[in-house]
Amino acid sequence: MSRIGKQPIPVPDTVTVTIDGSTISVSGPKGSLKRVFHTEIGVSMDDGTLVLSRPSDEARHKALHGLTRSLVANMVEGVTDGFERKLELIGTGYRAEQEGSTLVLHVGYSHPVIVEPPVGIEFAVEDRGKLLTVSGIDKEAVGQVAVNIRDVRPPEPYKGKGIRYQGEHITLKAGKAGKAKA
Repeated sequence: MSRIGKQPIPVPDTVTVTIDGSTISVSGPKGSLKRVFHTEIGVSMDDGTLVLSRPSDEARHKALHGLTRSLVANMVEGVTDGFERKLELIGTGYRAEQEGSTLVLHVGYSHPVIVEPPVGIEFAVEDRGKLLTVSGIDKEAVGQVAVNIRDVRPPEPYKGKGIRYQGEHITLKAGKAGKAKA
């Protein structure tokens, strides 16, 4: 058995789960999510928990079992608590501004970079534009938007300037060898 796939998923009282063949709909206090899964993985509701099963011990079925369980668990967690990803802007003059729901990044280019949030994603700017929070109920979408924002100006290895995840460690390079002797 897959160690991840065999774990039951507890469903809180505030969450409603609907299973229709290979489609699972989860709705809760923060919103609702819907996803289509592989038809060979069985999902059943049992006393307030979701249990997933697989037809055989083939490597393909084992992989799908763990993946499906993780995705369903993320759906349940997303509609109850939501997900967020924090980004830091490091550099002189680097800042983020929020104009309505749109995010405007000033990160050293000759023009500001405008980021429109996809459906279900919200931005929050804190700490005078140096800390940016991306939040939503879909873990995959939150992570992808955070990656797209980080790709606007990834941290560089000499001074560490750029957009990085909060708590991310950037290994800095030494720089010129001649500079160290002088």
